[in-house]
Amino acid sequence: MNMKENIIATKTFDFALSIVNLYVQLKKENEFIISKQILRSATSIGANVEEAIAAQSRKDFIHKMSIASKEARETKYWLRLLDKSDLTSIEVNNYLIEVEHIINIITKIIKTSQESK
Repeated sequence: MNMKENIIATKTFDFALSIVNLYVQLKKENEFIISKQILRSATSIGANVEEAIAAQSRKDFIHKMSIASKEARETKYWLRLLDKSDLTSIEVNNYLIEVEHIINIITKIIKTSQESK
C-alpha cells in the first residue's frame, strides 16, 4: 500500500463519519429524502477505496477507484442540491469542499495508475 492509498482511505473514512453525523442532524430536521441519498453515496466512496486497496490487479484497482470517483461526484450533487434547497438550515459548504478534495485525489490516483501501465 503506498502513501496515497493511506491518505485517501483515511480521508474517505473520516468523510463518511462526518456524513453519518450530518445524516443524524438532517433526520432531526425531518429531512429524509436527500439525506438518505447523501448517506448512501458518501459512505460508498470509502468502501470502494477499501476494495481498491485490496484489488487483485491494476485493472481491478482502477475500476474500484473509478466507482469511488462516481460515488464522490454523486455525493457532491446531493450536497449541492441540499445546499440550494430550503429543506434545511444546516451549512454544507465544508462537506462540499471536502468531497471536492476527495474527487481531486481519486482522479489523480486513477490517472497515475492508468499512466503506469
